[in-house]
Amino acid sequence: MMPFPISEAVPIAFPGPPPAETDVVVIGGGVIGVSTALFLARLGRRVVLLEKGRIAGEQSSRNWGWIRQQGRDPHELPIMVEANRLWTELAGQTNVDIGLVRSGVTYVAESERSLEQYAAWLPFAQAHGVDTELLDKSALSRRFPELAIGGFAGALTTPSDMRAEPWVAVPALAGIATRDGAVIVEGCAARTLDLEAGRITGVYCEAGRIACSEVVVAGGAWSSLFLRAHGVTIPQLSVRASVGATTPIALPHQGAAAARDFAFRTRADGGVSLAAGGFHELFIGPDAVRALPKFRKQLLSDPFGTRFLPAAPSGYPDAWTTRRQWDADKASPFEAIRVLNPKPHAGKLRKVAAAVERLFPEVGPIRYRAMWAGMIDVMPDVVPVVDRVAQVPGLTIGIGMSGHGFGIGPAMGRVLADLVCGNPVGHDLSRFRLDRFTDGSAIDLGPAL
Repeated sequence: MMPFPISEAVPIAFPGPPPAETDVVVIGGGVIGVSTALFLARLGRRVVLLEKGRIAGEQSSRNWGWIRQQGRDPHELPIMVEANRLWTELAGQTNVDIGLVRSGVTYVAESERSLEQYAAWLPFAQAHGVDTELLDKSALSRRFPELAIGGFAGALTTPSDMRAEPWVAVPALAGIATRDGAVIVEGCAARTLDLEAGRITGVYCEAGRIACSEVVVAGGAWSSLFLRAHGVTIPQLSVRASVGATTPIALPHQGAAAARDFAFRTRADGGVSLAAGGFHELFIGPDAVRALPKFRKQLLSDPFGTRFLPAAPSGYPDAWTTRRQWDADKASPFEAIRVLNPKPHAGKLRKVAAAVERLFPEVGPIRYRAMWAGMIDVMPDVVPVVDRVAQVPGLTIGIGMSGHGFGIGPAMGRVLADLVCGNPVGHDLSRFRLDRFTDGSAIDLGPAL
């Protein structure tokens, strides 16, 4: 099994080199970029995916591994329902066991108010045929007695939600994409777009120039830095989230669950992935200062969920010293750090383990096999930007998945591929348009789940 999370220590599996010409260049080898390349290849397009480090090296191998319909923004939900189906189909198209299990997701409610918020989301689930159920305290005791001992007011649960091993699943998708004709090149950073009269004619990368007429930017935490250099401004922030993998333990609850003090899911190796459900850390930098006013509503909605840090480590996308301009024929900031590998918040993870021990005292002391962190790219309204960029013909962006990327990845990749090709995408993307941050629209956080 692939080590978790993926880092520069993992050997390059897709060495290239890239061709001199293609139809579409996809920038970013996370789940969104890989899925986009896969579906572009299936649409008959010549596609090259450039990844500066390793496929899934950043957040796509560092997430919780949830494939969750539950709690989605209403406009994301139909895309997520599609993703749920696609994960099952794609898992059957590879000989790699990606650990896909339909084990359900459960949010336990600390209070009656939380339960009321969960109840308000039920109509969205019902409208899309999702099997979500609201459990009051009595129903929780009958359905999940192992969770009910925590004294919770109730729960929201979706049995059809799934989990998978992200550090295995995304490279497996890359394997399918290359089999279907996509060219994937690891260790090759895209440096700049080549523009003529404002229109894309190619991409300059470490290996030279690739002629193309279409580019998809799916660069996760690096996207704002890349786009701003081309005059495209997005209010994107990146927050650090820590995760731990335990040694094998037998939790009484075998699905994925979250409460105020913890989130967990069982893993294929017999251990459990643990995280602090609503906690993350924000490094303050130039982009953060510019974007913070647009995040005011989000920050005020959960004022204690974010810890602010004065500066990112050197070389990070929004570090104070990171260059904002560079030349196509010289090393770019994207080559300075091939794989973002933030230091995890070990103290917070120990508190998460203690919370799970209190809930399930019979499991005994919980020991971590590994701890890691990832940088989640977030938008002010906690939904992504999925749009064509009017000011740069040929440019499409799929960014700001706000912690939802792994689960929704295959379907969002399919949407982006059809968007590039001018095909009907099958979903209303108005919620995800780029200009919502500049046309005077109010910031709409959607359901607070």
